[in-house]
This record gives sequence, C-alpha cells and structure tokens, in this order.
Amino acid sequence: MVPAPVGYPCSRKVPIMRIWHAALVLVTLVVIVAAVAVVMAYRSDIGAARARLAAYDVTRIETRSGPLAYAEAGTGPAVLMIHGSGGGYDQGLAMTRPLAERGYRVIAPSRFGYPATPYPQDPSLQAQTDAYVDLLDALGLEDVVVMGGSAGAISAVAFAIDHPERTRALVAVVPAIPIPGQAPVEPWSPLQEKLVRAALRSDFLFWAAITLFPDQVTEAVLATEPALVAAASEGEQARVAAILDAILPVSPRAEGLLHDTAGVSGISLDYAAVTVPTLAISAEDDLYRTDEGARALAEAASDAELIVFADGGHVWVGRNADLFDAIDAFIGGLDEAR
Repeated sequence: MVPAPVGYPCSRKVPIMRIWHAALVLVTLVVIVAAVAVVMAYRSDIGAARARLAAYDVTRIETRSGPLAYAEAGTGPAVLMIHGSGGGYDQGLAMTRPLAERGYRVIAPSRFGYPATPYPQDPSLQAQTDAYVDLLDALGLEDVVVMGGSAGAISAVAFAIDHPERTRALVAVVPAIPIPGQAPVEPWSPLQEKLVRAALRSDFLFWAAITLFPDQVTEAVLATEPALVAAASEGEQARVAAILDAILPVSPRAEGLLHDTAGVSGISLDYAAVTVPTLAISAEDDLYRTDEGARALAEAASDAELIVFADGGHVWVGRNADLFDAIDAFIGGLDEAR
C-alpha cells in the first residue's frame, strides 16, 4: 500500500477553504447588489410619489385653526370633497375625477394633519368643520354639496348637521362613521402609539409593504378582498393600484393618519339631525362594514337615499361608473326637488 504524500491533508483543505471564501464573497456581492437594487427602486418610486403630490396646484388659506390647503378641478356646481384616511387634496381630486369630468367644480381640502395642512392645537371635529366654513367664505360660496369618503364622511356629516344653510346636499361614500350602540375602540398603549407613529412616518416601510405584500395591504388598508380585485377589469385593477400608490409619500400624512386611527371612539353624531338631502353609498362586502354606517345614516336622516352594492369592497371595485352615475343623478335632481 502506497503511503499518502506528506502534507496531503493540508492540500485538501486549501481548495475547500478557497471554495468557502469564494461562496462567501459571492453571497456578499449578491446581498449588496440586491440592497442597491432595493434602494434604487425605493428612491425612484418615492421620488415619483413626491413629484406627483407636488404637481397639484395647491392653495393655502388661513382659517381660525391655521392654514388649510386645498386643490380644485372642473367647473360647475360646487362639490366639497372630504378625503378619507391616508389621503389629502390629491386623494380627494383623484377619487372625484369623474365628477370634474361631468361638469362639477370639485374643491378638495386636506384635513388636519394631511399634506400642506398642519395638525392644529385643537384638532376637534368642531374645529375641522369650522375650517370648512372658512374655506367656503374664502371662495365666496354660499353653499356646496358636501361629499365625504370613508373617514372623511365623519366631518362631512358633522358639517351638514352644524351648517345646513351651507350644505346643499350630503353625499356619504363608504362612510366610516360611528354606528349607534357600537362599543368604543380600545385606546392604544403608549408603546403601541409610539410604534405606530414611527411606522407612519417611514415612507420606506409603507413602500416595502405595498411592493412586497400588495394583496395583504389591499385587504388590511383598502378593506377589499384581493380576489375581487384580481377578477376585475384591467382598468379597475389599475385604479385600485393607483389608490395604494397614492398613499405614498405617507410621512406628510402621518399626523392625520394618527388622528384617524383613533377611529370614531368618543365621537357622537346625531344622524336624525341631518335635514339636508342625503345620499349614502356602500357595499355589502366592505371589510370596514361601512354599509352599517350608511344604513344608520339613511334610516335616521329626514331626506335620504341609500345605495348598497352587493359587492365592490371599500374601494367599490367594478362599481366606479355605477357610483358616479348615482351621484350625478342625485345632484342633478336637487334642483328638480326644490
């Protein structure tokens, strides 16, 4: 039997060590390249989002609560569009584009804590509706159709109750409003509030969420079943994707979102005090259960119509044309009813 050459075990270790070293270098390079790609994609997307937000022609007026930003589109009968959570003047105009195209003047303010509207010392519902009055005064408008979407319906309904003389009509779309008899939302612990505050101020975290987990974000944030979106037309899929994308940048919306995440706890609205013509619209499968709020409002208000679609979710997938046909017909019929 021939003996092994002197140093043979070491000669086997050298190539193995080289292989491990090369593999480590390769993995490191892959991680670096992936990280660079992620950073570049994020910078590109967030840059586009910031440019999109900045592209609007925004005006700021002084109200009794401080500056209030708004943007406008279209000409014709005035509609004051109050946006939902994660929105701003941009969401308000994007949501109501069909109205502007049909001959309405859409005025879309940013609520307290949303883009270009600072979060005031007094962010109460009364202060917010007073700011809307100041906006109408600044624009020289005697009255408007007030339209509130999702969480924006809270202050829209409150405005109609407190200022019926300035409210031509009320339109509540998927209204995230208090339900009579509903248990109050449990307040956050200081730690929970701190974590949520940090998350909402991070554009990167939200970008990563909608990039990596769009279906989960669609269900959790847009309260709409992903399968419903997947089965919709390409146009509707693009509309839903645009709604998600438009939440970016999220950091300028952080204070408003934090205010909204407190939910409707502590807020009480007397729907029977709504005396103006009212249209409430929702969908049976809205995961936020806004159909319950729409029904409560329509049943209590003195002059209300109710439309509840069988499906569509919180962003009324596949129902966009039906929704704006109904709103257009409702507003168009106001003069006939007088």
